[in-house]
Amino acid sequence: MINKVTKELLKLSKKANSLNEIPVGAIIVKKNKIISKAYNNKNKTKLCTGHAEIIAIQKASKKVKDWRLTDCELYVTLEPCNMCKEVIRQARIKRVVYFVKTNFINEEQKNIEYIYENSIFSSEFLKLIKSFFKNKR
Repeated sequence: MINKVTKELLKLSKKANSLNEIPVGAIIVKKNKIISKAYNNKNKTKLCTGHAEIIAIQKASKKVKDWRLTDCELYVTLEPCNMCKEVIRQARIKRVVYFVKTNFINEEQKNIEYIYENSIFSSEFLKLIKSFFKNKR
């Protein structure tokens, strides 16, 4: 399942990048099935909440018809920011797998398992993010 998810995350990240968004993708899985996926769209929507994680959570909640996503896992290319971590906590997601670490997160949420997955895709996601910001500066 992880290979399927990481390949899809790479597509989502590239899509965001092509739309001049920070190349971050997020996928929510329930019982080994992808139920939602999203990428950053802050620039398009002009909303500071346009993070991939939040959009994926909104889509998943709509699909399962509940704001509680207790039996779901979130996969995201970049370690979630504090805003997203709080939304993840509120949605009651218990497991988050991310592929690129950040240096600005120093707060851990209780009852949520955050797993850094250092895979072959990690370097691809990091390359996309670095390239995005290099082109901005």
